[in-house]
Amino acid sequence: MTTQPDRQPTERDPQPTEPGPQRDPQSTEPIALPTFADVRDAAERIRGHAHRTPVLTARRLDAELGLHVYLKCENVQRVGAFKFRGAFNAISRLDPQQRRAGVVAWSSGNHAQAVALAARLHETPATIVMPLDAPATKVAATKGYGAEVVSYDRYAEDRTEIGRGIAAERGATVLPPFDHPDIIAGQGTAALELFEETGPLDALLVPLGGGGLLSGSLLSAGALAPDCAVYGVEPEAGDDGRQALRRGELVTIATPQTIADGAQTPSLGELTFAIIRERVTDILTATDDELVEQMRMLAATFKTVAEPTGCLGLAALRHLAPELAGKRVGVIVSGGNVDLDRYAALLTSR
Repeated sequence: MTTQPDRQPTERDPQPTEPGPQRDPQSTEPIALPTFADVRDAAERIRGHAHRTPVLTARRLDAELGLHVYLKCENVQRVGAFKFRGAFNAISRLDPQQRRAGVVAWSSGNHAQAVALAARLHETPATIVMPLDAPATKVAATKGYGAEVVSYDRYAEDRTEIGRGIAAERGATVLPPFDHPDIIAGQGTAALELFEETGPLDALLVPLGGGGLLSGSLLSAGALAPDCAVYGVEPEAGDDGRQALRRGELVTIATPQTIADGAQTPSLGELTFAIIRERVTDILTATDDELVEQMRMLAATFKTVAEPTGCLGLAALRHLAPELAGKRVGVIVSGGNVDLDRYAALLTSR
């Protein structure tokens, strides 16, 4: 880490806050889970600020897989990923004093950029804790939106501890990357838009890291397409979500080694897992090689750039296709932020 607070916070220091529903310090009751009504409210808050991203289809892909595929292209969302939805929704709920004090977040890149831009739009200072090996384009974009970047070693340091320490020092609001009701509700607007455009689907595949996008998508699917099977898809090297679903409890693993940097999370969140365990059809995995194959397909067939994490759903669909033959299937392409040199290297690798 290159920057961190130079002392530990004391009881007299201002404490970090989090937007939206708050846990009473004297209460043992958990924070209420978000609902589809919260997703609807989030959709109104982000309207005119987040892009309503396109839903793409291709006869070539449909013929190849034997089904009808609808791609929700969050790779062309503002900041290049769905994360802008949740960040803007959360910051829009801060009161004036919280906005003046600023926000602190931690992220490998997409949430970082999302918070940085959403904070700038709300004239709020932002500090982002990012890993030393984060893609250079994501770091540059985060700084370009005006945020302060604090670097750390993701394999040796705890980003949550660092971020909360900075927030306590400054009296800032913590914006976690996925485990917060306002973040979850904001991410759920991507699936909401997809269902509004396509109508009910037979299945939906969603990239899975910490679970914000998947849990939000489950809220939308439950309300708008209750018969839709919803699958989360994570990197094969980082299957903490699949393990947690099988065991019925949160599982924490070492930071996974995968090209899907947006899904290099060691565990789902408490709130996201509570929604996922009750509603998800299953959690699947994809290999790095399969992700590269889908990056190539998207470039060749749809003329669009996606990052490895964004291809998780498509990679898993290849395996599910036989049992979904003839069905209508939605896939969320979650992001498109990848260094061009790395993108070229991945696409030309064999």
